[in-house]
Amino acid sequence: MGRRGVVTPTEAPQTTEVADKDRLDDAALTGWMVANVDGFVPPLRYRKFAGGQSNPTYLIEAGDGARYVLRRKPFGPLLPSAHAVDREYRLIAGLHPTGFPVAKPYGLCTDAGVIGAEFYVMGFADGRNLWDGTLPGYAPAERTAIYEAMCDTLADLHTTDYVAAGLADYGKPGNYFERQVARWTKQYRASETEVMPEVDRLIEWLPATLPPQTATSIVHGDYRIDNMILAPDAPRVIAVLDWELSTLGDPLADFSYFLMSWVTQPEGRSGVMGRTGPDTGIPPIEAMVERYCARTGRDGVPDLNWYFAYNLFRLTGIVQGIKKRIVEGTASSAQAEASAAQVYRLAGAAWDFARKAGAE
Repeated sequence: MGRRGVVTPTEAPQTTEVADKDRLDDAALTGWMVANVDGFVPPLRYRKFAGGQSNPTYLIEAGDGARYVLRRKPFGPLLPSAHAVDREYRLIAGLHPTGFPVAKPYGLCTDAGVIGAEFYVMGFADGRNLWDGTLPGYAPAERTAIYEAMCDTLADLHTTDYVAAGLADYGKPGNYFERQVARWTKQYRASETEVMPEVDRLIEWLPATLPPQTATSIVHGDYRIDNMILAPDAPRVIAVLDWELSTLGDPLADFSYFLMSWVTQPEGRSGVMGRTGPDTGIPPIEAMVERYCARTGRDGVPDLNWYFAYNLFRLTGIVQGIKKRIVEGTASSAQAEASAAQVYRLAGAAWDFARKAGAE
């Protein structure tokens, strides 16, 4: 396993051959890399990372063996505020000098004419990319250490001085949840393909029950085990990935999203419901709350059911967008169709948590 200092094939980030519809202009990209990435040595080769339906991501290998990562907007028509790779790049460029674990930023290209879409290039973090939150094959103590590292890294993000990082205007003022509920309502409506009563009820209930915002921080927006790279030989996060949904907002949005894994059935992804405790080494949700609060200086967290309902509503909006892109033929992953089938389950689960929070 990776704990012995060797990343196994299943732990290494998985790549696939690039389908014709996702191919890049080799000559144009090579020219841009030579002009904008210090030390880049042509020629280049590239493969596409497996999974993910947001911004297609490629592994670039240079002539000298150096590896880089390219993230681009999808080709084709897009929703107005989606796939903002320029925001992702700005965030990474702001965080990297602070020492927070992100990949090294190399350059942003806002000229869609180079490869057909805006993109940016960052360093390749060589380590373990773990998808299954139950961490099969790991000893209980190793699982505990990995979960503690994930929790600590999120706490460190939320205590990062975003003003000093040049990100004071990275988000809008006002109640974060109010903005987010409005945003994902708009995104859902723009992607709506059928009527779902649970979503309609959530769209009415969530804005009427918004919690107060007591803190502001950088929020990642999709913080879970598969969106980070761990060191090959230690329980340490060396790069947090996929900042597409990042902004300034309420850190409880991020933390409660992270905790969603504890109320999600194990499905080969982040869910660990029923798998926590000393036998497995996966800390119970109470231990994660205590650790996060100690590291951030909070004196506790409010009832989480509203936050779980909100997070599932947001995921419903995201996955509905994937479903819409399947209809339009612009989804970037073979997993997109399976993901879209989750819309009904997500909407139902969101409403279940809303009812636990007092919705009728």
